[in-house]
Amino acid sequence: MTRQKCSLAITAFASVAVTLFATPASANSGFEDAHSLRSLDIMLMVTSLRCRTSAHDFQSDYHRFSAANLKHLNSASDRLKRSFRASYGESNPARALDRMGVKIANSYGDGHPWLSCAQLKEVTQTLAQNTDAQSLVANARYLLSAERPTPATSAQTAPRIAHGQGDVQISYNLNAGW
Repeated sequence: MTRQKCSLAITAFASVAVTLFATPASANSGFEDAHSLRSLDIMLMVTSLRCRTSAHDFQSDYHRFSAANLKHLNSASDRLKRSFRASYGESNPARALDRMGVKIANSYGDGHPWLSCAQLKEVTQTLAQNTDAQSLVANARYLLSAERPTPATSAQTAPRIAHGQGDVQISYNLNAGW
């Protein structure tokens, strides 16, 4: 890992960790869910741009996902802005949300850590058909894992999303290395 990537990863992890641990426990779930949805949206946007010149361009699938889930994505953004204002006195929560978004986007500049463009295309097509907020959050947590979750760590609690040749296990690695 290059020094710049390592620095960006540490910065992103530190900002999320500070936010999660500084927020009261009762507020964590809403913040974490909102952060997961926002991160999923940004990850899909960045990787769709990266994959647009490949045989597995999924920008139109990303746009369908974004349109189908606009209500949930906007709600997540609003929740994050309220959280920034309430927890940290952020005078410009929209700017704080933008800074967070840039950090997330930068972490996917080299692509997804363990999904190919073809796999991302399939996942995005499936997510575009799924408009249930809690299911999206569960899928986001799995897809945002820094490493592919192993069957032993994800099999018991993982929901499933349809996949071309079987099911894909969904889980969230809270201890993923950044």
